[in-house]
Amino acid sequence: MEYVFLLFAFVCGLTIKLTGIPPMVGYLAAGFILNAYGFSMTDNLQQIADLGITIMLFTIGLKLNVTDLSKREVWLGSIAHTMVWVAVTSVVVMGLGFVFASATGAMNWQNAALIAFALSFSSTVCVIKILEESGESKTRHGRLAIGILVMQDVFAVIFMVAVTGKLPSIWALGLLGLIPALPLINRIIDRSGHGELLPLTGFVLALGGYHLFDMVDMKGDLGALIVGILLARHSKAVELSKSLLAFKDLFLIGFFLSIGLTALPDLDMLLLALAVCLLLPLKAMLFFGLFTSLRLRARTSYLTSLVLSNYSEFGLIVGALAVSLGLLGEHWLVVLALAVSLSFVLTSLLYRNSHSRYIRIKSAITRFERDRRLPEDIYPSLDKAHFLVIGMGRVGLGAYRSLSKLVDSRVVGMDADRPKTIRLRKEGLNVICGDGEDIDLWENLNITQAQLVLLALPSIEDAINITRQLKHAGYTGKVAAIARYEDEVNSLLEHGVDKVFNFFTEAGLGFAEESLAYVHANQNVIIPDK
Repeated sequence: MEYVFLLFAFVCGLTIKLTGIPPMVGYLAAGFILNAYGFSMTDNLQQIADLGITIMLFTIGLKLNVTDLSKREVWLGSIAHTMVWVAVTSVVVMGLGFVFASATGAMNWQNAALIAFALSFSSTVCVIKILEESGESKTRHGRLAIGILVMQDVFAVIFMVAVTGKLPSIWALGLLGLIPALPLINRIIDRSGHGELLPLTGFVLALGGYHLFDMVDMKGDLGALIVGILLARHSKAVELSKSLLAFKDLFLIGFFLSIGLTALPDLDMLLLALAVCLLLPLKAMLFFGLFTSLRLRARTSYLTSLVLSNYSEFGLIVGALAVSLGLLGEHWLVVLALAVSLSFVLTSLLYRNSHSRYIRIKSAITRFERDRRLPEDIYPSLDKAHFLVIGMGRVGLGAYRSLSKLVDSRVVGMDADRPKTIRLRKEGLNVICGDGEDIDLWENLNITQAQLVLLALPSIEDAINITRQLKHAGYTGKVAAIARYEDEVNSLLEHGVDKVFNFFTEAGLGFAEESLAYVHANQNVIIPDK
């Protein structure tokens, strides 16, 4: 039966993707359609969904810089948002309870506060999925959003302890033993190689962290996240995360199906869920106001607020727990499930055009910026660079080194991952930190002497957006980009990229030319004419 569910989810996801909408929306729709035809959640599908969330949190930890959580905009922003949101939304929920009394039954302030708290969380699954698909998980706004999500996970643990009265076991202190065990775990990862054993190692570590925390009465998912954080500094952390990417996406389909299969609403519940979703702009505006008051730039505040403007799967957990304790009626669980699903759809659709929309509303929202800048938000300078490499991954770093041999100091690298740029600068490379999709960045950089911009990015959507931003900022030089597949080449050329290199074709050509040159130089091989 689970195979049929996944097959149907695939059909719905593919259909939705062909219309230009993220396939996640199709998976959610598949769950509700199956529910409407009488199918219900199964234990096996629930296990698949739980495994997807665990692996996702583990990979988040692998990419998380702990120092991000200590930033004021993260811890103060998340705490202030939760407190203000619960206070304001409780009043609104009481009003909705009065209007939809036939669907909600009797309401009191305790019920309203519980529902408001459940709606205060943003979806880890939805946010990470959107950020990864757009290649923005390591940008300024991406790291800020992930930091907020981690803080909300901490709130979740505190809530569950407070409501259930179930404190962690005394054996939880033994979890501190993970720290001295890190050298052994690191050696295991080193010995796992680069093949099929590496993702298997990731599964063992993620599930091991989950069960260790669960055994001492702590949130298992938090254990997977913390184990990932502890391993984030390992040299193979990025490779380990990428090796788990396909598995994570597959298992998360089970999660999206599970939301639709949770319950089927009637008309009153549907209208109430739609009314709850009308609070999403309030959620986004509250985030935006808090972020700008904490001296973040308008663009960072806008993008972070937009991607966090959804409801969380944890809202369902809060609802289920409140129902089991008799604090809420069962109908609210259905309403929350539907509101969470609708919020996923809305956020996915709205974020797709967020960068082009920012250009249109920039003058309206930048007036909320504070005059003083945070150190991280001060724009760098290009120092009269003639060549700029955007994206300092393996391909970008190779292009940077090759160009540097030819044109020396006139080459500058740029990457949105601040820790990476700091590390590369320590190695002596001329690298700046910047988000290529940030039109404000280009308007503050002197690109008049730049002759060539190389886009060494895995996402062609990012490359197209950056090309558009460059043209908008008045750049007149050439733009080159890489593509992994033939159909991507034409798309990049149609959107203004001057030269596109097929990643695999060019790698093979370069390999052959370098090898032939080596043989010719060392063995005096005569290359026959054609």
